[in-house]
Amino acid sequence: MAKKRSSDFTLFLTVLILVVIGIIMVFSSSHYYALSKMNDSYHFLKRELMWAGLGMIGMFFTMNYDYWKYRKMAPYAYIFSLILLLLIFTPLGKEINGARRWLGVGGFTIMPGEVSKICAIIFMASMLSRRTEKIKSFVNGVIPCLVIIGIYFGLIILQPNMSTAVTISMIIASMMFVAGMRWFHVMAMGIGGIGFLAVMILIAPYRMKRLTSFLDPFSDPRGAGYQVIQSLYALGSGGLFGVGLGKSIQKYLYIPEPQNDFIFAIIGEELGFIGCVTVILLFLLLIWRGVRISINAPDLFSCLLASGITAMVAVQVIINIAVATSSMPVTGIALPFISWGGNSLAIFMAAMGILLNISRHSNLDRR
Repeated sequence: MAKKRSSDFTLFLTVLILVVIGIIMVFSSSHYYALSKMNDSYHFLKRELMWAGLGMIGMFFTMNYDYWKYRKMAPYAYIFSLILLLLIFTPLGKEINGARRWLGVGGFTIMPGEVSKICAIIFMASMLSRRTEKIKSFVNGVIPCLVIIGIYFGLIILQPNMSTAVTISMIIASMMFVAGMRWFHVMAMGIGGIGFLAVMILIAPYRMKRLTSFLDPFSDPRGAGYQVIQSLYALGSGGLFGVGLGKSIQKYLYIPEPQNDFIFAIIGEELGFIGCVTVILLFLLLIWRGVRISINAPDLFSCLLASGITAMVAVQVIINIAVATSSMPVTGIALPFISWGGNSLAIFMAAMGILLNISRHSNLDRR
């Protein structure tokens, strides 16, 4: 194994900047909602600071914990994630707004779907690194991976939570590609995936309604098109430099729970086009460093692990911003490090620690 050096400082600094932006924007976007619903304008800020603190502890731990040990833990991580997903359908599961996506004990809640992402990445990195040549075979390589995707997709879609199910599927598919899957199989999976999603949309009226409202959100301005219309109003009113930090109008209960999936719209309204571009550039920088770490990783397992973590960030950023800008149908998924999400923030920061750990063993130019 290559000699351990210092972590990728550019990546570390980028993560810290995004977390700070997230804390500021969560407070700015949520204080009125928190005051009106919880009678405490600092409710989300206090919880975000707590999760950011836990995330920082997790990040420093994973930065210094030998990443190679995750390979031995992979089967247990996989089983653990499946147990959490199954527990949702027990009395421990909490139903909110018609979806059963949370596990709650007292005042503490977690989203098994978020935990499953990093568990799936660890398991697939271990599985694919042990089956290097088999991934080129459809029967011995691709089908076993499709079974793993199907298990995760099936358990998560039952919640229902199509956005997380699609995200995990795309992460695993990207890792299969990095592992050496044939182009023909890549195209076949892509076509099959699109066809399957089309069927899932057609058999669920509310998903079909979201698709039609995406094509023309103003056809149902008080129903399915409401959120995206308010998001577009926020982005449009921000202009080049924004109306000013803390001065958003759409956060005053026009956008439901603005600190969550549509926080990018509040960034656009308060910080304008410049603020949006800055956030996007920070994510591009993070993804670029992740790709470099993957390419220069000292072994296949760490390469796949870094690729999966980078793909997890990239997929969620693309989907979240696409939804906020009405570039794809509405679906609920957090903007990494920035959206209010509690355990999601801690998990993403811990995942960045793994990436930083791998960078210590990579042959990277750290300038």
